[in-house]
Amino acid sequence: MRAKSDSEPEVPRFRAVAYYRHSAQDRQENSIAIQQEQVQQWARENGVEIIYEFEDRGKSGLTAEGRDAFNEMMENWVTQRNDFDFVLCLDVSRWGRFQDIDLSATYSAECKRHGKQVIYTTLGKPKENDQLYQVYVQFERFRAAQYSKELSDKVLRGCIKIAQQGYWAGGKPPYGLQRLLLDEARKPVQVLAAGQRKSIQNQRVTLTRGYDKQVAAVQRIFREFTEAGHCTQTISDGLNRDGIVSPGGGVWNDAKVRRILLNELYVGTLVYNRTTQKLKTPTRHNPKDAWVKTDGAFDPIVEKRMFEQAQRFLAQAALRYPSPFMLEQLARLFRKHEFVRPSMVRADSAAPSPSTYAKHFVSLDGAFQQVFNVALTRVRSEVESLLRSLVQEVENYDDFLVVNRKFAPRRSACYWFCTINSLPGAARSNQLGRPSPALLVRRRWVQERR
Repeated sequence: MRAKSDSEPEVPRFRAVAYYRHSAQDRQENSIAIQQEQVQQWARENGVEIIYEFEDRGKSGLTAEGRDAFNEMMENWVTQRNDFDFVLCLDVSRWGRFQDIDLSATYSAECKRHGKQVIYTTLGKPKENDQLYQVYVQFERFRAAQYSKELSDKVLRGCIKIAQQGYWAGGKPPYGLQRLLLDEARKPVQVLAAGQRKSIQNQRVTLTRGYDKQVAAVQRIFREFTEAGHCTQTISDGLNRDGIVSPGGGVWNDAKVRRILLNELYVGTLVYNRTTQKLKTPTRHNPKDAWVKTDGAFDPIVEKRMFEQAQRFLAQAALRYPSPFMLEQLARLFRKHEFVRPSMVRADSAAPSPSTYAKHFVSLDGAFQQVFNVALTRVRSEVESLLRSLVQEVENYDDFLVVNRKFAPRRSACYWFCTINSLPGAARSNQLGRPSPALLVRRRWVQERR
C-alpha cells in the first residue's frame, strides 16, 4: 500500500449540498461567486464532495418566504434524501438574518433531525461534544439579526434626513407626478422610469409634473370639488364616463377621488414617515407628530388656495353626518337589499362614503354591527337564560360565561351568532351550515355530563 503524496487531492469521505444567498441590498454582484469559492475550498480541504448547490439571489434573509432555493433544499433534499451528510453555508448570516433567532435554529434542527449537519464553513466543523460551539453559533445568530435591525434604523434615519431636505426618499410616485433625478449639483438629469434608480450615492431624486393627462385629471378633480361643488361619487362617475384611467389602471371611485383630494404632494409639500414597515413586519400607521413635512419641496400642480378649500369642504362634509344618521342609512340599505356592500354605499346618493364610515366607526363592518345594537342587547339575556336552563352553574367574567367552571364560551361570539340567526335569510347567508350557539352549548353540556 503506497503512501499518499501531499500533492494528491484527498478522496472525499462525505457528501454535502451547499447553500448561498445574498440580499437585494447587497450591491456586491459577485457575492454568490465569492461564497461559492470559499465553501468549495473548505469542502476540498475537508474531504467533502458537494453534490448540489442552491442559490438565492437578491433574497432577504429575514424570513424563509420567497427564498425558493432554500425552501426547495429543505423540503425536497433535507427531508427526502439520504445520500448526503452535510449542508454547507458560508456563515450564519447567509443562512438567514431571522429576527427570531429560534427560527434560525429550528431550520438547523430540522436538518439534524433528518441526519444532516449544518456546517458554517467560516466556523468549521464542530468538535464532538463541543458545547461552546453552540453558544457561539447562537451569538452569531443574534449578531445577524441585530445587523438587520441596525441597518434598518440607519436607512430610516437617512431617509428622514433626505425628506427633511425636500427630496424624495423612495417609493412609487403618486398619480400625476414623476421622479426627477438630480446630479451632485442638484441640477436635473432625467425623469426616472418605473424601476430605474439613481446610480451615484450623492445624487438626489425629487418629484416633478407627470403625464399631461394625469395632471389634467388631478386638476379637474380639485376644480369640480371646490368650484362646481360636485361630490366625490359624481366626480368619479364623470371620470369613468370620459374614459380617464385611474391610479393603478382601474376605474375611479369615491375613495380614489378622496385620496387625490387629501394628498399634499399636489401642492409641493413632501410628507414622509406616515407609515412604518420594518423587517417584514406589518405596516403600522405613525402618529402625525412623527410625520416629516417639507413645504415647497417641488413645483405644485394644484394651487394651495384650492387645496386648502378642498380640505375645508371635506371637514365640513364629515361634520354633516352625525352617527345616528349614518347608521340609519345603513339600516335603510339593509332593509331594502337584506345585505350591504361597499359598492352599494358608494352608489347611494344619500349615504356617506365607505371611507367616511371608516373614519367614524373604524370600518364599514364596525358601523354595520352597530346598526344591530338593539338586537345585541336583546340576545344577551337570551344567551344567559338559555345557558342557565341547560347547566347548573353560570358565572360572568367580563366577556366570558363560565359554565360549571369548565367551559367558557365567549359572550360576544354567542351574541354575534344569535344576532345573525335573528336576521333575514340573505343577511345570514355567510353563516349557513353553522350550528346555532344553543346547539353548540347543548352539545358541550352533553359531553361534560358523559
